[in-house]
Amino acid sequence: MNGTPDSDSDAAPDAGPGEQLELVRLELKKARARAKPRVNPKATTRHLPVARVVVNKGVLVIDQFFDYSVPVDLDEIAQPGVRVRVRFGAKMVDGRREGGGLIDGFVVARLEKSDYSGSLAPLLHVLSPERVLTPELLRLCRAVADRYAGTLADVLQLAVPPKRNRAEAEPSPEPLPPPEPPEPGSWTRYPLGEAFLSALAAGESPRAVWSALPGGSWAEELARAVAATLASGRGALVVLPEGRSVAQLDAALLELLGSGRHVALTAEHPPEERYRRWLAVSRGSVRAVVGTRAAMFAPVADLGLVAVWDDGDDRHSDEHAPYPHARDVLLLRALPSAAAGATGGAGAAGAAVLIGGLAVTVEAAQLLHTGWARPLVGDRAEVRRAAPLVRTVSERDQANDAGARAARLPSHAWSVAREALTRGPVLVQVPRRGYVPRLACVRCRERARCRHCAGPLELGGAEDALCCVWCGRLDPDWHCPECGSTRLRAQVVGARRTAEELGRAFPLVPVRTSGRGEVLATVPDAPALVVSTPGAEPVAEGGYAAALLLDGWALLGRADLRAGEDTLRRWLNAAGLVRSKEQGGAVVVVADEGLRPVQALVRWDPSGFAGTELAERAELHFPPVSRMASVTGSAASVEDLLALLRLPSGADVLGPVPARGPDEERVLLRVDPGRGAELATALKAAQVAQLVRRSAEPVRVRIDPLDIG
Repeated sequence: MNGTPDSDSDAAPDAGPGEQLELVRLELKKARARAKPRVNPKATTRHLPVARVVVNKGVLVIDQFFDYSVPVDLDEIAQPGVRVRVRFGAKMVDGRREGGGLIDGFVVARLEKSDYSGSLAPLLHVLSPERVLTPELLRLCRAVADRYAGTLADVLQLAVPPKRNRAEAEPSPEPLPPPEPPEPGSWTRYPLGEAFLSALAAGESPRAVWSALPGGSWAEELARAVAATLASGRGALVVLPEGRSVAQLDAALLELLGSGRHVALTAEHPPEERYRRWLAVSRGSVRAVVGTRAAMFAPVADLGLVAVWDDGDDRHSDEHAPYPHARDVLLLRALPSAAAGATGGAGAAGAAVLIGGLAVTVEAAQLLHTGWARPLVGDRAEVRRAAPLVRTVSERDQANDAGARAARLPSHAWSVAREALTRGPVLVQVPRRGYVPRLACVRCRERARCRHCAGPLELGGAEDALCCVWCGRLDPDWHCPECGSTRLRAQVVGARRTAEELGRAFPLVPVRTSGRGEVLATVPDAPALVVSTPGAEPVAEGGYAAALLLDGWALLGRADLRAGEDTLRRWLNAAGLVRSKEQGGAVVVVADEGLRPVQALVRWDPSGFAGTELAERAELHFPPVSRMASVTGSAASVEDLLALLRLPSGADVLGPVPARGPDEERVLLRVDPGRGAELATALKAAQVAQLVRRSAEPVRVRIDPLDIG
């Protein structure tokens, strides 16, 4: 008679060998489970039973830490710095927690007890045992949030990249020993260059504002500064404005140090590869980082040098709240660490600082003026040897020049380009992209605008119809609402139209464009016209034979406090790609020769220009001599916030004035130096009160805005 098992340990008599083996394994597993003491996995651990968590929810009213209980099964891995998932916003109903949603966060501390008197909700999951939020990174993010009137959660989203399981599962390479101090190389062109490198290699923390000489050697010089810092056993962090400059420095470091000593962090890498490199830094496998603005938070251990290249580039300012600027974040990182100072450990003296570029910003000039940093510049003889010859063509000369009207170039610029094309490529910088981005009526000069949304109309190509920049509607039958004319004239000519006209003027020369649609990294050392918008200029092998800087009025005529400073920076960056005067390099700038930025370009004197700008801003009480914040939103929202705002004594309220957005206003708030923290705290408190009262829509607050107007 076939029987059935009368217990879990009985095996079916007709089971095959494989099935019998599986039943034996099952029985052993049950036996081991019966031998272990039964423990409730959700019971709270007795060792540091409270986890303090920051949740990933960037709302001002909850910009604080929250306490959760630590279940027994999560005790070992729920350590400070790991990612966790918790239930947030739940309420107690009849002794049970109901409602709320799941949200991710970070454990920032383990505690014996909580300040909260009620019962604590438990941690639900530890998403990864990787400690990605170090105490140093947490302190930095908190400082950045306070400086910019933002939330810690918003800054953490900028600082800590999303988790990638495959990258976390892979081990990071073993760290390499410190390299030997590098030779000074082209730093010998600067009177204090060798001393600066020696100080870095000796473990000291010099602070310098570097006015780099033209000639394209800046990447090699930055690489030597990084190598000298690594030789001292410390880490280095360099932030650059865009991926092409990162690639230049990356190549220079590979040539100088070889692989394995640094990583490049840019948005051009796939997310998993970016996270893999970030983990190598966080785990201490790599001590040097170069990258774009997201790299400003890279968790480099024993940071000995922070450097920013071309700090006037607006790409250094993050586009997400609270809009931190890479230069200011790096300056915060360079300050002595309180924890290190108490123990005398690494970081007690702060990190070295190098703020460099072909131009000098007014903010950098302020650091020199206060004595916080020292200038790192070449002497005038070296500047004259390295810089190209700069000539000017005024707007008045261009208006009376038949060649300029026919070929888009003044006669002098045309002659310089024709001669230079026999020796190599010629760079043509055009301030605006597109074909004809700004149009106006021929008869009354009224700007052409869309009949639907009042946005500006542009011409995308020679055969294209008029198109609105804002709403995208076509307007083939446009007529001027003021005078009725149907004829248009170009107020601004874009890069595409310029390339088209230059192609007709130089029919035997190839014309290449570099701009928003396609940015070229390099061009060969061969005759060609390279038409580029500012910031997209490719590097020419061996340098450009000449550069033509067109439409200077379009850059200088902007209604912005920084117009002159930014224009000079864009010109210097383009002219710095041109061969030296001794090699026949020439630059022609089409602008009024009497303007201060033009004269600074002709003399190649960015430091003098920045110093004069700083003195003028001091008289007008403008940044960086003062601290400023902008508040933007609907008229009702701005007025409501101002009513709730308790400004520091002596603060000025400028505005409101119409903002760029539709139906929006903007107010500027200005305080004396040293009171920026009070202003940020007051703005944050007013926003919290506005959100709690729900009296108006939220406003946008930006500390130290780039566009002051």
